[in-house]
Amino acid sequence: MKKFALLLLILNFYFASAQVQWMTLEDAINAQKKVPKKIIIDFYADWCAPCKVMEKNTYNHPVIAKYLNEQYYAVKFNAEGKEDITLFGRTFTNPGYDENKRRNSLHELTQYMNVNAVPATVFLDEKGQPITILQGALTAKELEPYIPFIANDEFKKVASREQWQNYQKKFKSNIKD
Repeated sequence: MKKFALLLLILNFYFASAQVQWMTLEDAINAQKKVPKKIIIDFYADWCAPCKVMEKNTYNHPVIAKYLNEQYYAVKFNAEGKEDITLFGRTFTNPGYDENKRRNSLHELTQYMNVNAVPATVFLDEKGQPITILQGALTAKELEPYIPFIANDEFKKVASREQWQNYQKKFKSNIKD
C-alpha cells in the first residue's frame, strides 16, 4: 500500500509539473515589466473541439509545458469571451456578447490580434507587441520548433522560407514519437 501511495505521489508531481502555468494577459503584461519574457497566447473558444485537443495534448505535453513555463508568460484567452481588458492604452470589450448563445462574436482583442478563427497561437515580444500568429490546431511536435525559435530571437535571423526550412531541418526535437 505504501508503494502504491508513493507511486501516486510521484505521478501527481509529474503531471502537475507538466501543466502550463496560465495567467491573464493583463497579468502577463505586468509581469513583463519586472522580468521581461515573451508571451504566448492560446486563443480558444468553449465550443471548439480542436482547442480542447490542443489543451490536452499539445500544451500539456511535458516538453511543451516545461519550455513554456520557463521561457514565456502563457496566456489563455477566450476569443469570444465577455471580459473587458485594458491594454496598450485602450479597453477591449465584446459588445456583441450574448450569454444565451453557444457561439459569440469575436472579442475586440481577438480582432486586434488578427485572429479570425480558433485555435490560434499568438506570440508577443517582451514589450507586448505581436511577433507572429499560428492559425489552426497544432500537435506538440508541430508547435515545438516555434517555441525556442521565438524565445531565443532566432526569428530575427530568418528572412526567407528557405532559411526557415533550414532551421526546421536542423531542429532536434525533444518529443519522442
